[in-house]
Amino acid sequence: MVFWHITKVMLKNYFKIALRNLIRNKAFSFINIFGLAVGLATCLLIMLYIFSELGYDSQNKDAGRIYRIANAAVLANDKPWAALSAPVAQGLKADMPEVEQSTRLLKFPSVDRMLLKYEQGRESRQFYETNGYYVDSNFFRVFSYDFLYGSDLTALDAPNSIVLSATIAGKLFGKKDPVGQSMSVGLPWSSFKYTVRGVFKDADLKSHIPVHFFLSMHNNDIGVWVQSRTNWATSNIFHTYVKLKAGADPRAFEQKLQPFIERRAGADLKALGVSRKLFIQPLQDIYLHSHIEDEIGSNGNSVYLYILGSIAVLVLLIACINFMNLATARSGRRAKEVGVRKVMGAEQRSLVLQFLGESMIMTGLALIMAMILAAFILPFFNTLTQKNLRLFDQPGIWLKIVLLATGTGILSGLYPAFYLSSFKPIAVLKGKLLNSFSAGAIRKGLVVFQFTISICLILGSVIIVKQLHFLDNQELGFNKKQQIVLPLQDRQSKKNYAALKNELLKDPAVRSVTSGSIYPGIGNIDDMLFYPEGKTVQDVIDMHTGVVDNDYFETLGLQLLKGRNLSRNLLADSNSVVLNEAALEKLGYNINTGVGKKIYYDFQGDRGALEIIGVVKNFNFESLYNAIKPFAFNRHFWFGNRYNYVIANLATQDFPNILKHTERSWSSVNPGSPFVYSFLDKDFQKNYEKDQQAAGLVGYFTVIAIVIACLGLFGLSAFSAEQRVREIGIRKVLGASVGNVTSLLSRDFIGPVLISVFIASPVAWYGMNAWLQNFVYRTPISWWMFVFAGLMAVFIALVTVSFQAIKAALANPVRSLRAE
Repeated sequence: MVFWHITKVMLKNYFKIALRNLIRNKAFSFINIFGLAVGLATCLLIMLYIFSELGYDSQNKDAGRIYRIANAAVLANDKPWAALSAPVAQGLKADMPEVEQSTRLLKFPSVDRMLLKYEQGRESRQFYETNGYYVDSNFFRVFSYDFLYGSDLTALDAPNSIVLSATIAGKLFGKKDPVGQSMSVGLPWSSFKYTVRGVFKDADLKSHIPVHFFLSMHNNDIGVWVQSRTNWATSNIFHTYVKLKAGADPRAFEQKLQPFIERRAGADLKALGVSRKLFIQPLQDIYLHSHIEDEIGSNGNSVYLYILGSIAVLVLLIACINFMNLATARSGRRAKEVGVRKVMGAEQRSLVLQFLGESMIMTGLALIMAMILAAFILPFFNTLTQKNLRLFDQPGIWLKIVLLATGTGILSGLYPAFYLSSFKPIAVLKGKLLNSFSAGAIRKGLVVFQFTISICLILGSVIIVKQLHFLDNQELGFNKKQQIVLPLQDRQSKKNYAALKNELLKDPAVRSVTSGSIYPGIGNIDDMLFYPEGKTVQDVIDMHTGVVDNDYFETLGLQLLKGRNLSRNLLADSNSVVLNEAALEKLGYNINTGVGKKIYYDFQGDRGALEIIGVVKNFNFESLYNAIKPFAFNRHFWFGNRYNYVIANLATQDFPNILKHTERSWSSVNPGSPFVYSFLDKDFQKNYEKDQQAAGLVGYFTVIAIVIACLGLFGLSAFSAEQRVREIGIRKVLGASVGNVTSLLSRDFIGPVLISVFIASPVAWYGMNAWLQNFVYRTPISWWMFVFAGLMAVFIALVTVSFQAIKAALANPVRSLRAE
């Protein structure tokens, strides 16, 4: 009991002393607490973001046993492909005893939106909706979705069944239970009746499948076509998933895939002249770690999580360094206190505990302030990240942030505690305590570390912004500005294309109008294998294909280098093709002699030839993450409809008026279809959304890191000026000007910042050069970026220090020398 009483008294005493010190040194206490609070708030926000990104697909009950089967290569130098041919899923279930269940998802080519319509009496609702996918009836036996209405196990058993997200169900049916209701789904070739069999929650749903509704693959629209896909080498558009049995070894299963595909698909692959190697992707790795061709949606990037996590740690370290620097700089004020306590019998251990306790109290206050700051900043942060993060969604984060705050308090207070408690009481009480050279060197070293981090972040922000600017202004080989795109997603609007084109061209602000199965900036999975003259099917080249109208090249600004354009007469060019330079090069043809030559194909028993009638200059159809691919254009391929999209080239930037004209034209020609449009440059820019988010986040946290570093520098400069107040007074009496004194005080801090520039430059160059390797087209890292970052850091430090230096230089020397 006596021991606990003494301990209680000691702790109470430590607490009182800590509060007195905080109150006595309000300004520097605020700098420390605010700096730590900003650092902790930064960590909290970044942790919320990282945990959100890491949580994708975790809602699946058996997520650890679910894998996607992907194709490593079709041809040499090809990128991996996320989808497979139709028979693979059933073959895996039949041949592999490890497979408990296999299922498929089909994102149908060239159908990026469907017309959903519900009619009951006079009530009618219709709208175009994206992200609708065909799935097998057993899809919900592999994937877990939280159903509001209907049964997940039987929802897709019946033909022509549809399962809606809660958002889509609300738009169509309001708040009532829609299970059993009939609705129509409009596809480019017709409309089909579907019955609603389920509704799932989509609020906060995080999945690599960004779904709005699921349709049963067994139906009367594409069902017959799906059943006819029996070739193991073609129609690689079925995303194939397996759920392994409990205890099955995924690596052993993966090793059996190659013998399986060679046994099952060998003949079909040989006939096509290609090879195939399968590999598995764990479900929870797809969103962050899979960046292969034909992904279902836009995935995240684990690299940015590492970058943001590192920034969080570094920002917190800067805040901790501020605490240590300011605590050791104030050592002179606390020296006598330490001396008296030691003479009275205090041991070093108790002094260490006292100073650590003070650090923990300040950290506790900082944590409370951090929570308030995080709550205030979160709406802006959500806008920046396009997420809906909430502070109390993940209780586990709070335990982590409390542990982080505790660790921060210990880390921040450990060095000052041992430093202050090490003073010799005799020297202190005789007034012989001198500024320790080692302590001063450590403080300067920590300032160097702080500004090294800040300069690295400045350089990172500059290079990321410059790369995004480079991507936005890179010559793409076509004109992306002032191009409006109208999707034709139903049969009637496709039939009315000619009438719509004529209506649009009545406005002089519309230069030209064309149509095509594809346009730059959106995914295109239509491809065909061709081989040149004198070669065989064993020498095929994979080319992406587009079915286009005759004025497609002129409208998009594609440059014809040789030959001629596609003819307006469909029959005249039914066996003709226009290639890009990359396709011609892959075939081994010369641009001067390539026009007039033929390319050959063998497709499902159909062997034929196409004549090259023209060559267009290379253009970037996809984002600049990817190299230019071989492209072939025709007016009639086996797949793809040249009336999928209308593209109008505008001669004006008066978009409100031209949109009014466009909508009037659409409504007069297609009164039964909703008006939907987009701008080509905006569609292309969507490829860089994740990079733009990352740039915003890095820039935001760079500013925070600089602010925290400047807070510490401000405090240190104030203490430096206070310690040298008599020296400044003597210098002023002897004739020193304000400029001389300001320069004298600033010099001590600008030196470490300049050292930081030299340390940070190679570190930042290495890191950002590695990041730029993700892009096929990238901006050079120029010398001026390092000069800019260095000058910016020196300027920020100079402004921070100069405030205190000028204040000290303007002080009346009589007051500082009065006691002498």
